Amino acid sequence: MRNLRLKNPDALNMKGPLLIAANHPNSFLDAIIIATLFRKPVYSLARGDAFSNRLTSTLLRALNILPVYRMREGAENLSQNYSTFEACREIFRKNGIVLIFSEGLCINEWKLRPLMKGTARLAISSWEEGIPLTILPAAINYHSFTRFGKHVHLHFGKAFTQSDLEDTNGYGKTILSFNRKLDNELRQLVIEIDDSDHASIRRVFASEKPGWQTSWLTIPAVIGWLLHAPLYYPLKKIVYRKAIHSGHYDSIMVGALFLLYPIYLASITLITYAFCGTALAAGVLMCIPLLAYAYVQWKERY
Repeated sequence: MRNLRLKNPDALNMKGPLLIAANHPNSFLDAIIIATLFRKPVYSLARGDAFSNRLTSTLLRALNILPVYRMREGAENLSQNYSTFEACREIFRKNGIVLIFSEGLCINEWKLRPLMKGTARLAISSWEEGIPLTILPAAINYHSFTRFGKHVHLHFGKAFTQSDLEDTNGYGKTILSFNRKLDNELRQLVIEIDDSDHASIRRVFASEKPGWQTSWLTIPAVIGWLLHAPLYYPLKKIVYRKAIHSGHYDSIMVGALFLLYPIYLASITLITYAFCGTALAAGVLMCIPLLAYAYVQWKERY
């Protein structure tokens, strides 16, 4: 991330039982950003097909990510949502925090899609058990779904509880009232722009820093680009070809860099050590990540 703007940042200090109800434009990256910023641990729900592999399932659960299944992932799996919702209620009983993506699917776009019923059902089932659950609307907005060094606007809305719903006379009306309340809140937080309106995207996400504040980074940035291009561009080409239409490009790219960058950095350091000795190798190890940061801050600002 190159720039992060927060609306209502005090929300990051909220305690449980809390259900964060968010939009979902950018796959696992949405959960990573929100969970990283909160002061307390955040459990999140992810599409069930990501848990089909035992190793992946173990890893995701270790990261406090739980599965939720939709009809498209097999009707036979829907019953597993009961155990996931029970796990969420147990988290709430311990005053924990859960993040759910209320649109029910991930699409790289600047708009809010119709809300599914899962968020309402989880909230209502918690209230029925006497859990004093609070709902926190949240919207995460990106300037790009493919570029590295993003501008991200994270907006938190007005939290609400069961008493704030207009009509709770019956289960069906309660769900409708809940979704209407949440939808109204999220529409004030999600930045809605037509995908083809690049001028508006640039204007909304424009950096507030004047050019002179980053111009001095030009030389370090160019060096950073030269050092990282052999890793970044071939990897980007591979991931783009395989994942650009899946909605998961960013998450896969971040995950791949997370795994490969330490190896790449270690390789450059070892080569430097072999030819130039310990002192220069130590300097390279410290400077290369800083040069990458310089490039991210310097490149085109929007």
